[in-house]
Amino acid sequence: MIEQQIKSAVRDIPDFPKPGIIFKDITTILKDPVLCEGIVDAFVEKLQGIRIDAIAGVESRGFLFGLTLATKLRVPFIPVRKAGKLPYTIKQKKYDLEYGSAVIEMHTDAFAPGDHILLHDDLLATGGTVTAASELIQEMGGIVCGFSFVVGLGFLKGRKKITPISDKIVVLAEY
Repeated sequence: MIEQQIKSAVRDIPDFPKPGIIFKDITTILKDPVLCEGIVDAFVEKLQGIRIDAIAGVESRGFLFGLTLATKLRVPFIPVRKAGKLPYTIKQKKYDLEYGSAVIEMHTDAFAPGDHILLHDDLLATGGTVTAASELIQEMGGIVCGFSFVVGLGFLKGRKKITPISDKIVVLAEY
């Protein structure tokens, strides 16, 4: 049921950010607080039984439901930011994108070594960004206990890329 509600709310934007791409715009979901609450409740239900000490949300749309989910589960929220956005001591990870490279970072005191971290983002595409975030968490002594996404683009094979990190992958609406 939640999958159909999400799919009904998501807006397709053709040729964004470049020709040939159909962008899945989740900002339309944010207009519906009942659906937003349903999304968080669906994550809570599907994540039962997984030890989660904190949730790391990937900038920027991973903050939208990541913080709400962390609050609902009563665990800390960790922002995974683009380079230059965090004010304290940070650790960085550079990674390749299909059109160049990027850098993400986290505060060095975001979690304790051995903590189980759930990685959350709005959309699973190729898996590159969450793989880099996973490597950063692991380098800092954390354990990636799973992944959660509002939307997944199965044809881009991101799930295959992240399954070796954790097979606990929750995608609420798969395309």
